[in-house]
Amino acid sequence: MSWSLSIGKIAGTVVRVHLTFLLFLAWIFAAGYSQGGSTAAWDSVIFMLLLFTCVLLHEFGHIFTARAFGVATPYVTLLPIGGVAQLERIPEEPSQEFLIAIAGPLVNVAITILLIVFGGAALTQSAAAAIDNGQISMVDRLAAVNLFLAVFNLIPAFPMDGGRILRAALAARLGYVRATEIAAAIGQFVAFALGFIGLLYNPILIFIAIFVYLAASGEAHMVALRAVSRGVPVSHAMMTQFATLTPESHVDEAVQTLLATSQGEFPVVDGAGKPVGLLTRADVIKAIKTLGPDARVADAMSPDIPTIGHRSSLDEAFKLLQEKEAAAIGVTDAAGRLTGLITSETIAEMVMLGDALPKDARGPWGRTAAT
Repeated sequence: MSWSLSIGKIAGTVVRVHLTFLLFLAWIFAAGYSQGGSTAAWDSVIFMLLLFTCVLLHEFGHIFTARAFGVATPYVTLLPIGGVAQLERIPEEPSQEFLIAIAGPLVNVAITILLIVFGGAALTQSAAAAIDNGQISMVDRLAAVNLFLAVFNLIPAFPMDGGRILRAALAARLGYVRATEIAAAIGQFVAFALGFIGLLYNPILIFIAIFVYLAASGEAHMVALRAVSRGVPVSHAMMTQFATLTPESHVDEAVQTLLATSQGEFPVVDGAGKPVGLLTRADVIKAIKTLGPDARVADAMSPDIPTIGHRSSLDEAFKLLQEKEAAAIGVTDAAGRLTGLITSETIAEMVMLGDALPKDARGPWGRTAAT
């Protein structure tokens, strides 16, 4: 989401617009202009803006329901294929996930009803089949597309809301991890089906299929990592040998360290060894371009690095990685000094190494007992 622009904040959630969405609007305008001149072009753009307002309301249905269960939402991003609300976490309580997931489609159903009752919209087959037809009333088209969004999002496959509803239903009997595996597998099947249909009829479906497949695979992978990390000490997955920098160091020193090691995240510590910031590979490259190699690390680093105590469990660190969207988590001792570093890569490596070992060499948590 690095190509996103913030356009404001609604009820504490930052609203972002991806640059591809702006390009999409430009393409819509150009297509409308070529077919019917400026009037048709502006009609198409206004319709798309109204449509994505409905998509935004859909996402805020998820957001406000999630807040009722104590789940914060730092931002929501509008993409050409819809909206993405970044929840800090997905509740593993089936009833809570069900309510959060169903809230979005219910918003679209409510919009459809309001357009029919107060806007005089008519749900006709022509409006549903040709939402880009400027000859059909905009209210009719909006009602039809909102009903379509509700139905489409109820497909029981990740990353659609229906996939989360299915997982919530299955989790009560099969457990969260197995339910996720089933919902993700269905999501991947749907992705292949969409891709095949896209090859025959509409290339845009291929793009959607890729997004669905990656989202389903990513969801299954993240849930599996979170499951195996429960009850595991952070010491089982943290790096203990890593390079650190000081705020007074020059960026050129960070470049040399970057070239000499495979490390991509560099914790910045003060004289007492306490973490004060984090410098990533992207930060180094940006600093070289804008500040020059003689700039101080303090001017290029991110001043906030999430930390966790050395007696904490790995699932707490994993949760913090997700909630803060951090590149790394610092592990500190009782005095607050940095003793380890955890990234999503180190957790994944721990899982792969554990799977490679014979069963009799694994610890009680399903992975190797020795580190």
